[in-house]
Amino acid sequence: MSQPWNPPPAQSGAQTNVPNYLVPAIISLFCCFPLGIVGVIFAAQVNGKVASGDIAGAMDSSKKAKLFSFIAIGLGLVGILVYVLWIVLVVGLSAAGNM
Repeated sequence: MSQPWNPPPAQSGAQTNVPNYLVPAIISLFCCFPLGIVGVIFAAQVNGKVASGDIAGAMDSSKKAKLFSFIAIGLGLVGILVYVLWIVLVVGLSAAGNM
């Protein structure tokens, strides 16, 4: 007599739905390369940790990926803003000096 088939226990969606923030991490590579690399490394760890059942580790890596990615994007935007303001000031001062 064969035993009845018992499906494996379903994992709750909240446990396996850990965002990896890989897209913001890749975008952050163009803004601040060193922090972007760290963000990509943590983002790449998330899915592997979820697959191995380490949900706490996956959540930690997800939070770190988000943190490093958004800091890198913020620093990149601040750098661009400072550069644009610098150029505007230099062009403005040189134009005022030529009058």
